[in-house]
Amino acid sequence: MLAYLIRRLFAAAVMLVVIITVVFSIFFIVPKWAGVDIALSFVGKQADPAAVEGVREKLGLGDPVFVQVWEFFKGLFVGRTYSGGGDTINCSAPCFGYSFRSEQAIWPVLKDRFPVTLGLALGAAVLWLVLGVAAGVLSALKRGSLWDRGAMVVALAGVSLPIYFTGMISLAIFVFGLGWFDSDYTPLAEDPAKWFSSMILPWVTLAFLYAAMYARITRATMMEILGEDYIRTARAKGLREGIVIRKHAMRSTMTPILTMLGMDLGALIGGAILTESTFNLPGLGREVLLAIRNQDLPIIVGVTLITSLAVLFANLVVDILYAVIDPRVRLA
Repeated sequence: MLAYLIRRLFAAAVMLVVIITVVFSIFFIVPKWAGVDIALSFVGKQADPAAVEGVREKLGLGDPVFVQVWEFFKGLFVGRTYSGGGDTINCSAPCFGYSFRSEQAIWPVLKDRFPVTLGLALGAAVLWLVLGVAAGVLSALKRGSLWDRGAMVVALAGVSLPIYFTGMISLAIFVFGLGWFDSDYTPLAEDPAKWFSSMILPWVTLAFLYAAMYARITRATMMEILGEDYIRTARAKGLREGIVIRKHAMRSTMTPILTMLGMDLGALIGGAILTESTFNLPGLGREVLLAIRNQDLPIIVGVTLITSLAVLFANLVVDILYAVIDPRVRLA
């Protein structure tokens, strides 16, 4: 088990370096090769030449590429100082750059938005994992029944309907119509009860989409596993059906579910743009949407890095859970 963990941690460290390098290349090297003035992208097309030159000096865009990459890495782990154009901006670690709109470091802004997105992603993940897996298992065990057909119809609707549609319908019915929930987001530290009330609809709306996909995948996987030889052997030994399902079938079923969970949860931590925009949640998704509208490139870079690192971390956790669920993984 220890050797397996060391291999996974080493692979994650290598992938971390690759991700940071690729993100830097996409935003700073590739545009330069395409003839795009990166400094002009930071300050806007209406900026005067002195401002553009000041940004170029601050970002070190005139330095060799390997120096720029080194400064970018160093900023993420130990911080960085941007100086040029007559002023200086100190950016403590993790430094994702600074906004050319506010002249402030990006990380404090993203740090304020991150708890909102994290709460949305984790709450919805619990709902879609419990409901989706339970519906999929029951559908597989009752194949062809009324429950199976009804659950799959609901799952098909959940996959087909866009989040902004189900979100607006739920707002119209449960907030503006019945008045059961709050429409304005309240931070958890201010009032936990109001925070929970304001998050129920976003959780349910987001979970409805993902639970539908998990139900379909769970049903297909469980039906395949129930036909395996070791399941028939367990039943032939006289084990109760509940034990066969829980201790034998569910272990193999959870492997693809965990794979999906790692990817989906990691991506959502980077910002559920449609859900946050629909319910007016001040998270990373809405922040990056505003950054795109304002052409605030550094915020987009920061959210891209956070999303990539969240997916990497989530998949590292999934790899560890693989070893816990299936001993064959760590013995391979």
